[in-house]
Amino acid sequence: MNWLLPGQASVLETTISYEQVAVDLTGWVARMEPDPYLRQAYEFGLLEDFDHLYRYANLYEMIEHRKAEKIVDQLTEVMPGRPGFLQHRDAVDNVREPYDKDAAAPISKLHALTIMSAEQQTMNFYMNVGPMYMEPIARQLYQEIGLVEEEHVTHYESLVDPGETWWERLVTHEYNECYLYHSFMETETDPRVKNIWELHLNMELEHLRIACDLMRRHDGRDPESVLAPELPKPVTCEPNKQLVRDLLGTQIDWTTLGTGYVQEAHRRFEEYQDKINAERPPQERVIDEHRDKFGEEYRLATDGPHPVARLRDASEA
Repeated sequence: MNWLLPGQASVLETTISYEQVAVDLTGWVARMEPDPYLRQAYEFGLLEDFDHLYRYANLYEMIEHRKAEKIVDQLTEVMPGRPGFLQHRDAVDNVREPYDKDAAAPISKLHALTIMSAEQQTMNFYMNVGPMYMEPIARQLYQEIGLVEEEHVTHYESLVDPGETWWERLVTHEYNECYLYHSFMETETDPRVKNIWELHLNMELEHLRIACDLMRRHDGRDPESVLAPELPKPVTCEPNKQLVRDLLGTQIDWTTLGTGYVQEAHRRFEEYQDKINAERPPQERVIDEHRDKFGEEYRLATDGPHPVARLRDASEA
């Protein structure tokens, strides 16, 4: 499916698209998630991907002399999220409590697989393309954010119940692919692309059939016992501006402690921060360099001032 991306798009333009997808897809999943603990996990990560969009948008104008609004098309705002220097956590604090495979709603399992896969793809992309830049700030920014995305992969992957058998996981993965291709087919407006979604859906339906046969044969269970009786409401990529603003106003200072969330920085977090941020990190320096070059940072605040007063720029003060 990556080959549908336009060949004329630069790496940074694709990067900004990745982060916009991360914000709005995670936002949609958070709104649809019935489990409060799982919903909190998506809301927490969303604020960091939102911040990544802002950092890359500033790098984009510095390197390519273009503005990100032509990419995000006013659908997603561009401004600070949870500050980059607060996104690095001790590894033990990135592992969440998994859902219970026997009690979780089927949609919760699909949500976890969807966001985990998106974050894994994003991390791999950043780690692969970052070294191709000549500019030091670009190389360093991709490396730092790539490492944060690796934290996100752990954050979301650990939501999956480790007690699921391999056959159960195979069936759930194939079902999730059917769900996503069906969602995109149902919401696609371009007839040519819609046909591609339908083609891949048909392929995944056959994969699902084979996986179900394997589960019956080797796991001795009926796949219907772990799958949703019918496909959930289609995934919809749509603006989540108000959700993001609400989260910025209430959760921007949150961090993790073990498998929980806290608003007050704890000792382990502060000690780790002192080590990892001994020098000013690239996520902060890219904004410094943008201000030095253009006199101000790049933002796109379509719905009013930043919800957090201390994160407003001079024009919003």
